[in-house]
Amino acid sequence: MRKQTLRTLLAVLIFLSLTMPALADGIIIPRPRPDEPVIPLRSLAIKYHRVTVTIKDQVATTHVDQVFINESAHEIEGEYIFPLPEGASISQFAMWVDGQRLEAEVLEANKARQIYEDIVRQQRDPALLEYAGRNAFRARIYPIPARGEKRVELEYTEVLPQDHGLIRYIYPLNTEKFSTRPLEQVSVAVRITSRQAIKAVYSPSHEVEVARGEDGTVRAGYEEANVTPDKDFVLYYTVSEEDLGVNLLSYKEGQEDGFFLLLLAPQAKLERQEVVAKDVLLVLDTSGSMRGTKLAQAKEAARYILDNLNEGDRFNIIAFGTQVNAFERGLQPLTKVNMAHSFINSLSATGGTNIYQALEEALGQAQAGRPQVLLFLTDGLPTEGEVRMEKIIEMVNDRAKENLRLFAFGVGYDVNTTLLDTVSQGHHGTGIYVRPDEDLEHALSSFYEKISTPVLADVSIDFGSVHVLDTYPYPLPDLFAGNQLLIVGRYRQGGTATVTLRGTVNGKPMSYAFEDIRFREKGGEELIPRLWATRKIGYLLTQIRLHGAERELIDEIVELSVRYGIVTPYTSFLVDETEDALSTEGRRGIAERELEAARPAAAPGMGGSGAAPAPTAATGKGAVEKSVAQDSMRQAEVPVESASAQVRAVGDKTFVLRDEVWTDTLYDAGKMKAERVAFGSERYFELVRAHPEWGRYLALGAQVLLVWEGKAYHIGASGESTAQGEPTPTVPKPTVTATPTPAPRQDPWQRVMEWWKGIFR
Repeated sequence: MRKQTLRTLLAVLIFLSLTMPALADGIIIPRPRPDEPVIPLRSLAIKYHRVTVTIKDQVATTHVDQVFINESAHEIEGEYIFPLPEGASISQFAMWVDGQRLEAEVLEANKARQIYEDIVRQQRDPALLEYAGRNAFRARIYPIPARGEKRVELEYTEVLPQDHGLIRYIYPLNTEKFSTRPLEQVSVAVRITSRQAIKAVYSPSHEVEVARGEDGTVRAGYEEANVTPDKDFVLYYTVSEEDLGVNLLSYKEGQEDGFFLLLLAPQAKLERQEVVAKDVLLVLDTSGSMRGTKLAQAKEAARYILDNLNEGDRFNIIAFGTQVNAFERGLQPLTKVNMAHSFINSLSATGGTNIYQALEEALGQAQAGRPQVLLFLTDGLPTEGEVRMEKIIEMVNDRAKENLRLFAFGVGYDVNTTLLDTVSQGHHGTGIYVRPDEDLEHALSSFYEKISTPVLADVSIDFGSVHVLDTYPYPLPDLFAGNQLLIVGRYRQGGTATVTLRGTVNGKPMSYAFEDIRFREKGGEELIPRLWATRKIGYLLTQIRLHGAERELIDEIVELSVRYGIVTPYTSFLVDETEDALSTEGRRGIAERELEAARPAAAPGMGGSGAAPAPTAATGKGAVEKSVAQDSMRQAEVPVESASAQVRAVGDKTFVLRDEVWTDTLYDAGKMKAERVAFGSERYFELVRAHPEWGRYLALGAQVLLVWEGKAYHIGASGESTAQGEPTPTVPKPTVTATPTPAPRQDPWQRVMEWWKGIFR
């Protein structure tokens, strides 16, 4: 059964190298001459696409620079159409082509929709329907020479809306799906200045790098090469003069529970009395296997930590090999830092690995009261003293105080991930792994920098009158200066609530109340459900890995994977077992088979209705990669989506390609009967006009099976009757291919590793 699971997993992985259409911002639509046939929409390539955004006090100026390439042997005339961001109010607009300013026409939404519909009828290609209902710019571009390039620059200014200090910027990155090949480069660079202090900066759509300047300016950037971006770029930032900023995004559809994302961000610079004093216990493995570069880097990181302690902090250093060698017998004040440097310099690598005694000594020095940060670093398995994993975990659980924050660093692949993850995640921390080709000094020092300045410990949140459930991360971590905390969860009913944040500052209880926090009753940010599902799946997978497989956990993973198209070890059925995945009974069968596959690999001793993984499964490269992947999901800030060309996420929906039909995973073949609607028929466009939001679903391809408000529609079917009883005309199959052609098969095990790295980093 395990072999079958691997085979089905690999069936997904072989699609990772499929060539997907490139997307960028504006669209050039070729215009055929009277004596020429229709030119396919996908007739131009995009060389690069660069966006520079300057936001000052909610006024955003966006400059777009892109180059189109005509790879054909014929000169092309075209129209450049730029779908405007939803809700944008354009105050200034300019456009240049090859250095010359062009006159452009601003199309209101109804006019733009009519143009898109006409092109869809002519081209037999539904891709443009995604932009129906949006305002747009339009300008004629001629000529685009054969084998030549055409550079387009666009600049526009808009006023961004603000909602209780929360400001959103959107750039329509999801439009040019008509490129003949991937973009060589795509980048979005945003610079934000504000008279009010900028707190949180967050993108739910892309992984952005955020840098803060001394003058309060914030820069956020996203850049990739040879990429096929498939969603609009969304960036939120919050402004507030308060010490702590709290903002909420939410989404709710129909009668189902809603989803929310809470952003917590303290001010970047704090007064001395506002910093929470902490104790730092640095536990370093100095066994023989640490000899050379590893120990040298560990010692350099230890020096960095000592030099960046805050006033009021205390510390100690505990080195261990066969025996424990502590700097002092207890926690020390900052006046002992210079002596501690000498102690670090004297350390050498020798002996075995006595993890039990090292943790026992550190826990014995930890004290009640303020936060105790234990940084534990090892590169090996326990070989001295008590070596049984269960006994080490039991000792840590018995002796750890409630105020302990344990962060375990595993160096290399010869570590026990189950041990390190269990002791860290059970005590307000996490496991961090440094691969052989990574810099240990950088990993340890950069991590410490993030947690060096706590501003609120023992964090808890009361959501007042709104019933909130299923929140992640769980439990809540401390709040640190210069960082932000993202909390996702679900809620029963929408409404306005007072959210109260509680914690401690230097042992004193603190409380912050935020009024008029609105949970939507309908609509909202559609990426939140998938982000919540990503974090929950990461949490559930970790529970299975650490404590054993249980039917309830696998059932939840299967349901969430199907609903949101999130790649997990259990999602191969979306391709291999699509029929089962699209029915309630079928999903139960999948869960049962996966549970049976997990049982032979289990060994008794860790409790739960299932058993813990065998000890050998906890070590080695595969175990480390799995731990890293699952932790990335648990802490994800951007939703994880399938890399398979047969699974697509659109809004809050997921579609899987089944028998050349893009099928909504909400469709249950055993319980639903779909209305058939022919591609290009009057009924087809009637539905598009009635539901403009359908355009993005229909843009998937020639045939789409969509579930809307509990009813199923098979869009694109031919030779059937519509709901009105009129005959549905048979239409030629659109020239657009439903899926790209897969690339040649590569070594499957190499693809497994690359998949984990690429999806979850």
